[in-house]
Amino acid sequence: METMEPDDLLKTLARRFAGNPRRHPGIEWTAVEARLRGNPGALRTLGEMERTGGEPDVIGREEGSGSYIFCDCSPESPAGRRSLCYDREALDARKANKPEGSVVEAAAAMGVELLTEEQYRDLQKLGDFDTKTSSWVRTPADVRSLGGALFCDRRYGRVFVYHNGADSYYSARGFRGRVKV
Repeated sequence: METMEPDDLLKTLARRFAGNPRRHPGIEWTAVEARLRGNPGALRTLGEMERTGGEPDVIGREEGSGSYIFCDCSPESPAGRRSLCYDREALDARKANKPEGSVVEAAAAMGVELLTEEQYRDLQKLGDFDTKTSSWVRTPADVRSLGGALFCDRRYGRVFVYHNGADSYYSARGFRGRVKV
């Protein structure tokens, strides 16, 4: 999928925003759009989120800074960000059948933060996400130092957190990101 022109991206984001008011009560699109128009870097990041299937939408506003928080709101883990191991260390450790890359590096290249477990649970309060897929989440250093990494999904009406070797990768596991604008 190609990157969208800024005006087309803004139209897509505006439609998604209008169609999902439960995700951002009390936030007006005109204020969000004004912030986006003044931040070409954020538009590029949101364009990359969109291009890779993330369907970014506003999910809140940060206290203090007033930044709007965008997160991947695609029903399933973004299709253009699957089959990746967790980080460079895990990728380098694989001797055979290496994936295309790592989640940590892909997120950095896009300009997004990986969701923490808490942020993932908060996202799930806004809808049912990852009912057929799963998403890597930011893994605490103590878990990562032992060779593992965390991922989450939603099954049976509940959010589950699991672990796997950081070097594993699956066609149904990607990652969700967020960005502040």
